[in-house]
Amino acid sequence: MIFRRATIQDVPQLVQMIANDKLGSLREDYKEPLPETYYEAFRNIDCDDNQELIVIEDTDASIIGTLQLSFIQYITYQGGVRAQIEAVRIREDRRGEGVGETAFKWAINRARERGAHLLQLTTDKKRPEALKFYEKLGFKASHEGMKLHF
Repeated sequence: MIFRRATIQDVPQLVQMIANDKLGSLREDYKEPLPETYYEAFRNIDCDDNQELIVIEDTDASIIGTLQLSFIQYITYQGGVRAQIEAVRIREDRRGEGVGETAFKWAINRARERGAHLLQLTTDKKRPEALKFYEKLGFKASHEGMKLHF
């Protein structure tokens, strides 16, 4: 597998993978042509050194997954950096083959390379299988997360 930064040409495939999910299908708007909001988001992510939108390619250069890492500088932990992993998706026909585990191991190493002292994530409570997967990788439910949607 090859991990690389996404390009603007990858955006439709990435959005399609993110939307191909029981929760993603409720909040994403995958269609052709793809709404401009996705391209605007990509451009904002791409120009921010603290954001890495990653594509996972198979040996034949086909896209089989994606994830986004955000590096957050903060004043606590002696001015530490934490990494946040989001939008992890594996192409439906490749799930169950270990691609997700490989992606997380890559992300953990990348966060360490960037000097983060922890990697955090959130998962929807409607995804109990994801919670078990993350726990198997060593993640701990150490905090109660809360959101305020606008």
